[in-house]
Amino acid sequence: MVTLRNICYTLLLLVSVLATRAADKPNIIFILTDNHGAWTLGCYGNKEIQTPNIDRLANEGMLFTRAYCNNSVCSPSRATFLTGLLPSQHGVNAYIPEAAQIGPKAYCTIQEFRTLPKILADSGYVCGLSGKWHLGANLQPQIGFSYWFAKVGGHTATFYNDDMIWQGKVYKEPKYTTDAITDHAIDFIEQNTNKPFFLYLAYNGPYGLGKVVREEHKNRWTDYYAKKEMQSFPREKVSPWLKDNRFAVDNVKSMRSYAAAVSGVDDGIGRVMEKLRALGLDKNTLVIFAADQGLNAGHGGYWGMGDHSRPINTQNATVHIPLIFWKPGDIAAGKTSDLMVENHDFMATVLDFLGNKSPQNPNSPGKSFAPVLRGQTIKWDNVIYHEFENTRMIQTEKFKLTIRHPFGPDEMYDVQKDPGEHENLIFVPQYADEKRELAKKLKAFFAKYADPKYDRWNGGITKGNAILKEE
Repeated sequence: MVTLRNICYTLLLLVSVLATRAADKPNIIFILTDNHGAWTLGCYGNKEIQTPNIDRLANEGMLFTRAYCNNSVCSPSRATFLTGLLPSQHGVNAYIPEAAQIGPKAYCTIQEFRTLPKILADSGYVCGLSGKWHLGANLQPQIGFSYWFAKVGGHTATFYNDDMIWQGKVYKEPKYTTDAITDHAIDFIEQNTNKPFFLYLAYNGPYGLGKVVREEHKNRWTDYYAKKEMQSFPREKVSPWLKDNRFAVDNVKSMRSYAAAVSGVDDGIGRVMEKLRALGLDKNTLVIFAADQGLNAGHGGYWGMGDHSRPINTQNATVHIPLIFWKPGDIAAGKTSDLMVENHDFMATVLDFLGNKSPQNPNSPGKSFAPVLRGQTIKWDNVIYHEFENTRMIQTEKFKLTIRHPFGPDEMYDVQKDPGEHENLIFVPQYADEKRELAKKLKAFFAKYADPKYDRWNGGITKGNAILKEE
């Protein structure tokens, strides 16, 4: 006989089963900052810029000392994080034009690929974006996202009264943009406490280019940095190759502005982490912190990323990115890894860590380092590859070779002896064998992975702006 008591018991059992299934899937927060060098963070050795919340993530999680981006500008790097593909595979070879972002010709530049948020959405996750998208068709949710608070474009000219998108409409956000992005991240978390969620928290800061570092950065850190000497920023002569932001090199006002923006992002991360703890979600949430690319801020006489010089540069400060994984109980606290990893390894690693067997995009170069997060030792080839228009780079533990097609100038450095990349060894006879072997490996890698359609080195097209044709 069916009784009210039996019905109640069955409903309670169903609720318990559903709750258990939800708990089996950890929440995921992927925090990605904009133009943010690892060198700015306390956990990477900076004793001047205040980043206590990011440092706490590192102290309670695993920090990767040698993580790199395979293209040093926003759109390509972000596309790589979400697809596991190289720029010469997904076709976003540089920052994308405004027409692709807003207007009648707008389109999502990675819509044809398998993406991390789409895979997670298909497996039961609620997916939300708060912040900078910069991959096209910005007005509406893309590739598996349902919650969508986004910047209108990618460029940051202001941190106040910025053009933002909410519920499909463009409006002026009066708040400090970093705070508004944090507010929406917290709203998304609060709305999804009983279901597995993936939050892509893509900050607009610290940015550190153009107009925003010509001016004093106004947030709660402005007064703190007002009289600081900013000794963590190199004082070098402006490189003759530097095209943009020349005013910022050795300019303490720009240094203070960038530092304040870094600390402003750290404040936002602190608020998000505190909300996780307050809601009791911290034990079942994987938090990942990274940057789309680094930033030269006086390093080698540059200020900016690869595309802010001619020829395009591959300076370490712009290709070296921070990377931290945090999940209490599953990732040991206070650990570091010296593996040389890249952003095209990100998608494979996250899916592996989750136990998700969904296939990656065909021919992805991405490899999973998830076993390292679990405390295991794995065999790993410590070599990275980088590409930007006509410029390709390979770096091993000892040497770094940059080749510019077809006429150079090329560069080679002993990064162990010369981490600042001051002595170009490209024509030094005693390094000819190393140069030849590196060039051979570099050629073989892109011959294996690059899609001829999007291979700019060999005349392929791009979904982004054609940087070198703009001169």
